[in-house]
Amino acid sequence: MDKARQLRLAKDAMDRDWADPDLDLTAIAAHAGYSRYHFIRAFRETYGETPGQYLTHRRIERAEDLLRTAGLSVTEICHVVGFSSLGTFSARFKTWTGLSPSEYRARHVGRGAALIPGCYAMHWLGGYRPGPGRAAAQRNSGEAD
Repeated sequence: MDKARQLRLAKDAMDRDWADPDLDLTAIAAHAGYSRYHFIRAFRETYGETPGQYLTHRRIERAEDLLRTAGLSVTEICHVVGFSSLGTFSARFKTWTGLSPSEYRARHVGRGAALIPGCYAMHWLGGYRPGPGRAAAQRNSGEAD
């Protein structure tokens, strides 16, 4: 298999699984058949950014779309697009767009179609995935049974 096809398989895996907060660079590199560090170099050489930058780019683009169209809170959007920390999400969003998520929403809401209700957006996106702390809390309270 040629290099471009191998990298495309890995990029396709990131395009498919971008919302998974546990998406691991080693697993993505395995899609290309490369070691982690060789994959980072080859991906940057081919696409002009590292796999981590590409994944962040995809997540922020999706967050921009949700902030414009869905009636979800910033925290819900943070988790839906695959970030596990609101602070990291906000910092990366501001770095990428120049605006905080709340500023972005205030600037862009009302310029297009009406907001999609949050419950519908969450259903469409596959629901909310509980983080490790929430899963343990559910197990302890017996809700998971």
